[in-house]
Amino acid sequence: MAAAAAAVGGTQQPQPELPAQGLALDKAATAAHLKAALSRPDNRAGAEELQALLERVLSAERPLAGAAGGEGAAGGGGGGPGAAEEEALEWCKCLLAGGGGYEEFCAAVRAYDPAALCGLVWTANFVAYRCRTCGISPCMSLCAECFHQGDHTGHDFNMFRSQAGGACDCGDSNVMRESGFCKRHQIKSSSNVPCVPKDLLMMSEFVLPRFIFCLIQYLREGYNEPAADIPSEKDLNKVLQLLEPQISFLEDLTKMGGAMRSVLTQVLTNQQNYKDLTSGLGENACAKKSHEKYLIALKSSGLTYPEDKLVYGMQEPSAGTSTLGVQGFAGATGTLGQADSSDEEDQDGSQGLGKRKRVKLSSGTKDQSIMDVLKHKSFLEELLFWTIKYEFPQKMVTFLLNMLPDQEYKVAFTKTFVQHYAFIMKTLKKSHESDTMSNRIVHISVQLFSNEELARQVTEECQLLDIMVTVLLYMMESCLIKSELQDEENSLHVVVNCGEALLKNNTYWPLVSDFINILSHQSVAKRFLEDHGLLVTWMNFVSFFQGMNLNKRELNEHVEFESQTYYAAFAAELEACAQPMWGLLSHCKVRETQEYTRNVVRYCLEALQDWFDAINFVDEPAPNQVTFHLPLHRYYAMFLSKAVKCQELDLDSVLPDQEMLMKLMIHPLQIQASLAEIHSNMWVRNGLQIKGQAMTYVQSHFCNSMIDPDIYLLQVCASRLDPDYFISSVFERFKVVDLLTMASQHQNTVLDAEHERSMLEGALTFLVILLSLRLHLGMSDDEILRAEMVAQLCMNDRTHSSLLDLIPENPNPKSGIIPGSYSFESVLSAVADFKAPVFEPGGSMQQGMYTPKAEVWDQEFDPVMVILRTVYRRDVQSAMDRYTAFLKQSGKFPGNPWPPYKKRTSLHPSYKGLMRLLHCKTLHIVLFTLLYKILMDHQNLSEHVLCMVLYLIELGLENSAEDESDEEISVDGPERCHDSWFPGSNLVSNMRHFINYVRVRVPETAPEVKRDPPASTSSDSLGSLQNSGTAQVFSLVAERRKKFQEIINRSTSEANQVVRPKTSNKWSAPGSPPQLTTAILEIKESILSLLIKLHHKLSGKQNSYYPPWLDDIEVLIQPEIPKYSHGDGITAVERILLKAALQSRMNKRIIEEICRKVTPPVPPKKITAAEKKTLDKEERRQKARERQQKLLAEFASRQKSFMETAMDVDSSENDIPMEITTAEPQVSEAIYDCVICGQSGPSSEDRPTGLVVLLQASSVLGQCRDNVEPKKLPVTEEEQIYPWDTCAAVHDVRLSLLQRYFKDSSCLLAVSIGWEGGVYVQTCGHTLHIDCHKSYMESLRNDQVLQGFSVDKGEFTCPLCRQFANSVLPCYPGSNVENNLWQRPNNKSIKDLIKEVEELQGRPGAFPVSISSETNLSKEMESVMKDIKNTTQKKYRDYSKTPGSPDNDFLFMYSVARTNLELELIHRGGNLCSGGASTAGKRSCLNQLFHVLALHMRLYTIDSEYNPWKKLTQLAEDVNSQLGSEEHQPEVPILYHDVTSLLLIQILMMPQPLHKEHFTCIVKVLFTLLYTQALAALSVKCSEEDRSAWKHMGALRKNTCDAEKTYEALLSFVISELSKGKLYHEEGTQECSMVSPIAWSPESMEKYLQDFCLPFLRITSLLQHHLFGEDLPSCQEEEEFSILASCLGLLPTFYQTEHPFISASCLDWPVPAFDIITQWCFEIKSFTERHAEQGKALLIQESRWKLPHLLQLPENYNTIFQYYHRKTCSVCTKVPKDPAVCLVCGTFVCLKGLCCKQQSYCECVLHSQNCGAGTGIFLLINASVIIIIRGHRFCLWGSVYLDAHGEEDRDLRRGKPLYICKERYKVLEQQWISHTFDHINKRWGPHYNGL
Repeated sequence: MAAAAAAVGGTQQPQPELPAQGLALDKAATAAHLKAALSRPDNRAGAEELQALLERVLSAERPLAGAAGGEGAAGGGGGGPGAAEEEALEWCKCLLAGGGGYEEFCAAVRAYDPAALCGLVWTANFVAYRCRTCGISPCMSLCAECFHQGDHTGHDFNMFRSQAGGACDCGDSNVMRESGFCKRHQIKSSSNVPCVPKDLLMMSEFVLPRFIFCLIQYLREGYNEPAADIPSEKDLNKVLQLLEPQISFLEDLTKMGGAMRSVLTQVLTNQQNYKDLTSGLGENACAKKSHEKYLIALKSSGLTYPEDKLVYGMQEPSAGTSTLGVQGFAGATGTLGQADSSDEEDQDGSQGLGKRKRVKLSSGTKDQSIMDVLKHKSFLEELLFWTIKYEFPQKMVTFLLNMLPDQEYKVAFTKTFVQHYAFIMKTLKKSHESDTMSNRIVHISVQLFSNEELARQVTEECQLLDIMVTVLLYMMESCLIKSELQDEENSLHVVVNCGEALLKNNTYWPLVSDFINILSHQSVAKRFLEDHGLLVTWMNFVSFFQGMNLNKRELNEHVEFESQTYYAAFAAELEACAQPMWGLLSHCKVRETQEYTRNVVRYCLEALQDWFDAINFVDEPAPNQVTFHLPLHRYYAMFLSKAVKCQELDLDSVLPDQEMLMKLMIHPLQIQASLAEIHSNMWVRNGLQIKGQAMTYVQSHFCNSMIDPDIYLLQVCASRLDPDYFISSVFERFKVVDLLTMASQHQNTVLDAEHERSMLEGALTFLVILLSLRLHLGMSDDEILRAEMVAQLCMNDRTHSSLLDLIPENPNPKSGIIPGSYSFESVLSAVADFKAPVFEPGGSMQQGMYTPKAEVWDQEFDPVMVILRTVYRRDVQSAMDRYTAFLKQSGKFPGNPWPPYKKRTSLHPSYKGLMRLLHCKTLHIVLFTLLYKILMDHQNLSEHVLCMVLYLIELGLENSAEDESDEEISVDGPERCHDSWFPGSNLVSNMRHFINYVRVRVPETAPEVKRDPPASTSSDSLGSLQNSGTAQVFSLVAERRKKFQEIINRSTSEANQVVRPKTSNKWSAPGSPPQLTTAILEIKESILSLLIKLHHKLSGKQNSYYPPWLDDIEVLIQPEIPKYSHGDGITAVERILLKAALQSRMNKRIIEEICRKVTPPVPPKKITAAEKKTLDKEERRQKARERQQKLLAEFASRQKSFMETAMDVDSSENDIPMEITTAEPQVSEAIYDCVICGQSGPSSEDRPTGLVVLLQASSVLGQCRDNVEPKKLPVTEEEQIYPWDTCAAVHDVRLSLLQRYFKDSSCLLAVSIGWEGGVYVQTCGHTLHIDCHKSYMESLRNDQVLQGFSVDKGEFTCPLCRQFANSVLPCYPGSNVENNLWQRPNNKSIKDLIKEVEELQGRPGAFPVSISSETNLSKEMESVMKDIKNTTQKKYRDYSKTPGSPDNDFLFMYSVARTNLELELIHRGGNLCSGGASTAGKRSCLNQLFHVLALHMRLYTIDSEYNPWKKLTQLAEDVNSQLGSEEHQPEVPILYHDVTSLLLIQILMMPQPLHKEHFTCIVKVLFTLLYTQALAALSVKCSEEDRSAWKHMGALRKNTCDAEKTYEALLSFVISELSKGKLYHEEGTQECSMVSPIAWSPESMEKYLQDFCLPFLRITSLLQHHLFGEDLPSCQEEEEFSILASCLGLLPTFYQTEHPFISASCLDWPVPAFDIITQWCFEIKSFTERHAEQGKALLIQESRWKLPHLLQLPENYNTIFQYYHRKTCSVCTKVPKDPAVCLVCGTFVCLKGLCCKQQSYCECVLHSQNCGAGTGIFLLINASVIIIIRGHRFCLWGSVYLDAHGEEDRDLRRGKPLYICKERYKVLEQQWISHTFDHINKRWGPHYNGL
């Protein structure tokens, strides 16, 4: 009791040694008392008392130390820690509530919540929304609730699955526009929230600090500084598990709303509280210990250790300090200490920089705080510290984020986060779970840094930028290696090693993504661009990536290990270098920002210069090396481009000197040449990964950060450097210099002959791209977007999403072109037409596609852009093919066109110099040489080369200098020609310059040598040539060397004048073999004459070119003639000549002259051996092709008719079935073709033929309903689907009802089964010998490469049409159609026929095949019967009470026939109005199936006693004896029998082949029974009054002559007979429920009777059609009954005219009607006396089933998704990871969920067996895709929901709104009903029961 006194009684000190049980007081009372004490003005006493109580309750001594293994001890005894924790929590809750109930307290606090922000925090995989229209920050996100409450119609939004977690921004105007707020957060509700009463939260302010301190103590206790710097996961998780309740409690507090949050903020940020509680000075030993642990943990938190350990790994260069060290870190913030303990560093140092020597760097830093050990001043700071130490436990993260709506907290927390930033990254780097940790870090940081105001504040107050850049540098330092680029030995450059985990696993991304995020804020980016120190450090950081992942070309062996590090390298450059660059660029848009650009460019150039020095670069790149990573070049290029384009900066003011430009161009040019080498297969020994790099470099996500800046930089260099130097550099880099000779043979020292052609193509293509690309040289953003889009659309039609993906956009989302922004849509509609999604019958589903408009092909198709943007070379071809097709189709050009020449946007004035490339002699010499070589048919030249040469000439003509005058013959003409090929540098004038002799160096074997003039003895002739100096010799390499020297030695005086090339004849390629000799060629051509000769050569006619202007002077006046815009080489030559003539009168004159001279004949082609070989090859190929065509044609004729029928269930009527149609009735035996051995013949006993069939169990019939209202998929809790009204359910109920009261064996004859799990047999119509089939199966079994089907289960594909099948149905020998039998007139009376039928049924085995003798045929029949049985599950075959009874098999067999007939009826649309033998009929195998079934049915004899035939056709002698003895269950009354089942039983019991007259007789007899049933059902349905009225009315007619054929008489008789029993009696009560209150008119009664009988007539007609081959007549719906009745022979022909038609006229009673009706009714009477209710239910058979349908789906997919993706599974009550819903019955299932697995079957597979007998159709909720399960296989069917652009969105990756596509859903339903999933869908795989 003392304890009670202590707790309640005021001031005395409670004794600390009280037992814990003492605390189990009335907590509420204590709390109330304390609250009262604290409410007094003088509350010191109360406060102390509370302190003491808390001290005791929350003491951290007991629980955790034990549990977390503080000293390795085990948990403290039985219920130990857990129980104590709970107790403490209980106390806290009581105290907070101050004696009231905790729930009430929560509600009270919530009332004071000023909910201005939503702030809902979610974790990974949560489904959220992002609206770009409303977002200010690109990271903006909304929870589903806020999104749907707001109005976002017409906005650009999408749904997404959160990757790292996030929080809802609704209500936060810093991140999103207020118009997008939802209804709850629109009102700034803080104004009308009442003030919080002081006493409500008073207790919280006292209790919470202690509680949080207690939590921190636990965290301190639990953490053991791990020995090897790796926290053992187990321990940490254990601690966290124990703390789960505490943290959850805090989390709940944050959810109470604003009032509670502000209290928490006070507690967390109050520094005094923290000091008092945690100083560790108290006398409490436990507190001391925890404080010590805390200090130890803190030790490692700085980036550095104490001074003496300050280290930085770098190789020590001889000169003392490293260049990097001095230059790089002078302005760096903070010394980059090696963070991890130094001994650990030593262990792994060896694998880093060789032997890394430590260099002490100056430790004078700008901001020491980053380096130092952390100091904590508040709970918040220490909580975050432990959150980091424990690697961001999810609960803690959620708690810290839940507090963010509190503004004060947000600022404090952001500062704390920044303070811990370096420590966070350090922990991340060491973490094992870096992925999860990264996600959690970003989850926090994205909330803080997306807010511009906040980001600016911490940048200013906490040096956020410095911290980030320093930490980034620090992170990368750990994985630097020496660069091997250029000078392997002496390189001082270090690069990141892409193989390191840091890069490979992308561990740096949280950091980089934060950095990009803050740079998107203008205020922050400005600070960065103004801070020179930061820029220097940043360039330093970028230089770590310069030249990483160097590739060295393998020349001998194939590399054995293909490293995949290039992924890491490209990702790193894109994320760590390019994205921050785009971020910075987005703030350099206006003139005022020039200064920023100058800063960046300046430091970028400095960094580049240092890089060139570090790698010892002089002038030649090292051979056979390439790196795709030059981020410094690209920074430089992009800022230059921006400066000229947006900031009006003068380009020359930011360009370096010529020498630097020459260096700058080398590496980008090296990449371009390497691309060509890679595509020429010169790098093939480096494996596939090098191709991967080449592709990634130009791929849409990378190209605008990689290849575009590179080409732009080369364009800038080209516009400023000497053009001759540049051109010769290009050809030298591409290694084709030696090829550019007039000689027909040459030696190439650097390139194998096989690569020459493609390298030459590469070089020319590169020049064309360089000269015609205008992406950064003057195009506006819209023009760029348009060009990109046209290029992509020309390659292929594209879907909207793939187009968005393929158009390169600046990776920074703020850059202007936001995907889906208006300009994108408007450009798209301008250049493309939308092709709606179509569905081909083959089952391939097309998406909605965009295809280029005709005028785009006509005017905008730009091959250059296409070549630049193709990842795969085949795309260029595809674009050309599409272009060709367009020209053919539009009649613009019939042949094979060349790529069209496209006019370019005009150049920005800054880049005018680029065009000098086109007007330099070097290029002209190259063009001349190539034209000459092509004309002379030298080897290794291609049409592509010619195309590019002409393109370059045309570019030159388009861009010629304006001031060129025609008569520009300079004075020093003659002298100038001495040492140079061409007089000037203008292409227009050089084109007409004739070149006479050329001196070439050729191998001695070359033909030119032997061709020396025989007059060589007369030395003067030759000598005169040499002396005249007209023979030109030219060496590109020498030229280039000279130019380079010239530029380097600029100091000499004459270097300023343009030096003309002095050609040295002596020069020869280095290392070339000595047997080169000089020969002189006589050329006497000019470019113009070569072009004209080319025209002749291409057209194959002499003198084919005739100047067009001689006929039509107009040509010269308006040059843009459409005739020349599309065409092949001939057109191109004509276009060029016309342009040349236009540009100068001289050219025009010379062209005319050349054409006048009779052109010399083109040299005939000499066929070399190699060419002969290829010609032979061609011929052989041609022959082979023809052979193949022949074979294919034969095969096609076989296949044609099959194909037409196979694809579609109902195709047109006119195709010829592949099957066994007999041509003339005379043929007695059917002939079959075997598709395996190709022989034809009848099917015989010993060698039977069979039909290829697919047997499958089906429950489609069971899904028919009698309700017109469609079943909808439930999308709310209220809607549910009840399966009671399906056909299957109704039949089940009926059978079990019969089995309850009647004899089992008789019940099994009274109904059919197979509504669920019935066996459906379908065939493709092809036949094969059964023995051939067996050997075919053997061969399939041995062939291991199986596609999705299992041979062991007997599955195969039809050898001819490849349709899926699993059995063979033997064809019965003999005629297919019994023509001879049913031609006889039917003159026997019905009495005789009835007798015959009865006798035939009694005769056992009256089959031509005697069953006793085992023939091959009977064996096959048996085995196929086994197959049929095994197709469905046992539960669908066994319905008898005694399992395995023969009655079961009997029932099963005739039900198979029933199933197939009913299904065919459904395929025909549920009625036979369309008539005709539809395709389904043609490919039907019912005839064969009937034979097999009949054979087996006749093995069972029905006891003649019970044969229903007798009951139908004879009157019993004594009515009473029928009742039999009471104790036996009676038989089923005949009126309860299902008439269709009776029909099948009767027919299958007859010996086959059946005679038509017997068939008709059976039908007539059964119709009488059916009609009687209809009358009985009608009588039960109507009311008492109606009944008595009819009874009297009919009784009057009973004695008329045709009474037996009027329904009134019969109905009245039935009523009077049935009223003898109790059938109508107990109706008083349920009368209303049964009866529809409509009055029955004669018409409605007649209609009822006809509807009742129609299903039977339809099935019977179908059966007759299959057995006897009669056609079905087509008719209107109203007359279906009469037409079918007469077709079946029920209705004598003369009756048809009678109107209105009366169904009773079809009756043909075998015995007096009234007698037999009496007899039938008597059976019912005796039953209803005991069970009136059931008796009535059994009479009313519902026969009007509607067609089966899948569930109706809602219009918008979101409706389904929102309901189901959070829905819990009914079986395991969890939210499934992959929820799915069955589209047949609406059941919700877990896909692949192990939780719902039963006997190794997962839930979907199980459901597919129960619901569809092995066929399941499921909609996967999270993927919007439909999956089909068929037996043991499954396939993805596709989606029936498409977005606004007609596209699927599998896995909801894009998250755009999806809408139902009715056509696709119809197709799905059609495939389900027609059972054609197996045939139409191609990609099946086994599911191993795991779905």
